[in-house]
Amino acid sequence: MEHSYATAPGPAGLTERRPGTAAPPDAPKPLRGLSLPAGGSAEAVLWGHLLGAPALAAEELQTLAQLASLRHVAAGQHILSRQSAASHLVALRSGEVALGLRTADGVFRTERIVRGPAWLDLSSAWLSGPHAMDAQAMGAASIVELPCDALETRLATHPGLAQRLIHGLAREVQALAVNTHELMHKDAPGRLAQWLHQRCVPLPGGTGQAMVRLADRKRDVASQLAITPETLSRLMRSFSRQGLIEVAGYNVRVLDPEALARLAQA
Repeated sequence: MEHSYATAPGPAGLTERRPGTAAPPDAPKPLRGLSLPAGGSAEAVLWGHLLGAPALAAEELQTLAQLASLRHVAAGQHILSRQSAASHLVALRSGEVALGLRTADGVFRTERIVRGPAWLDLSSAWLSGPHAMDAQAMGAASIVELPCDALETRLATHPGLAQRLIHGLAREVQALAVNTHELMHKDAPGRLAQWLHQRCVPLPGGTGQAMVRLADRKRDVASQLAITPETLSRLMRSFSRQGLIEVAGYNVRVLDPEALARLAQA
C-alpha cells in the first residue's frame, strides 16, 4: 500500500500479466511430505483452518491427503478464471491472492484480498460451471486443489466430512451476505470505519487506542469498499481531522476505537 492516503493514485486495478510472461506453475504435488509445524501435522493444521473445529478424524485427513494436490504460483500469475470451467475446490494455503475480475482491456480489478489459509472457491465446482471470480497471486503463493468428482464419491462413506464442507459453504454464503448488506446499506464513511474497526489491534499500556497495519495497496482497499482511491484518501483525511485516527506510513493509529465502532454501526 502507498505510504500516504493524501496523494493521487496511479491507474486503478492491477495490470494483467500478458500471456507468455508468467512463469508456469509447478505441477500439482501430493500434500503428504509437507514440513510439520509445532502442534500437529501440516495437513491437520491446514484443514483445521479451512474446515473449522473440531479436528478432523484420521480417516478424514487421509481421504483429503489422497485427493488434494499442492502447486506453487508466482506473483502476478492467474489462479482462477471466470472463462474456465471449475472442476476443483480451490484453497489458498499460504500467500496473498486478489479476487476480482479481469477486464477486456487487460486490467485486473480487485474486489477483495484473501490471505492463506482460506478458500478461494469452494462452490463453483459443485455447480459444474465457471469460476465466479478471477483470481491472481499478489506474491508467491501455494494453492491446494481438491477434485470435486473424486471428492463427491468419497463423501458417501464420510458423512462427517460432507457436513464440514456444508458448514464451510454456509460460512462463505454468510460472509457474502454480510458484505452485500454493508455495501447496500452503509455509506462510504461507515464502510471505511467498519473496515478499520475489523482490523484494530489494541495497543499495550491501557491507552484504549489501537493500531491498524495497512497491508493492502490503496487502490485495493478502495475496490473492497466500492469507492475510488480519491474518495478513500478524502475519508482518511476526514477521519484524521475528526480525531479518530492518525496515519503514519503503513500504520493507522486509532485514537478513539469506540467512536470508530459507533461510526461503523451507523
